[in-house]
Amino acid sequence: MNQLITLDVNGQSYPVAVEGRTRLLDALRDKCLLTGAKEGCSTGDCGACTVLVDGQPVTSCLLVAASAQGRKITTVEGVANGHELHPVQRAFMECGALQCGICTPGMIMTSIALLNENPSPTRDEIRFGLQGNLCRCTGYDKIVDAVEQAATYMKESAR
Repeated sequence: MNQLITLDVNGQSYPVAVEGRTRLLDALRDKCLLTGAKEGCSTGDCGACTVLVDGQPVTSCLLVAASAQGRKITTVEGVANGHELHPVQRAFMECGALQCGICTPGMIMTSIALLNENPSPTRDEIRFGLQGNLCRCTGYDKIVDAVEQAATYMKESAR
């Protein structure tokens, strides 16, 4: 049986009909047509589907969509400012911290949450903060470099 819920995604309201077991990932991709979050493992282990819910990183493959009603959801599509990339997105591109693209949205969203909480993380803190996100392509060094660079960009833009 479907129920109508409203999801607040990237500052926009999306009325969607979902079943009780519909995952947030499926609602975002199939109902809101926001395909940035990727399905990797379906068990919450890889982080490819990470979005921010009330500013906190959440694996959207494990969250029932109805439980996100009334909460602020941010996807990778919602972090840029118009045509200006978010500092984390910019740093990922400049540092070559992406290859196949499956993990990239989740890495970016987790990195944004990390830098919002800790604007000056050490490399070890970055690695710890990203431990729920798996990448099979980059070897992680470029990702850590990108998060360090993004921290610098975010500090510069805050001035």
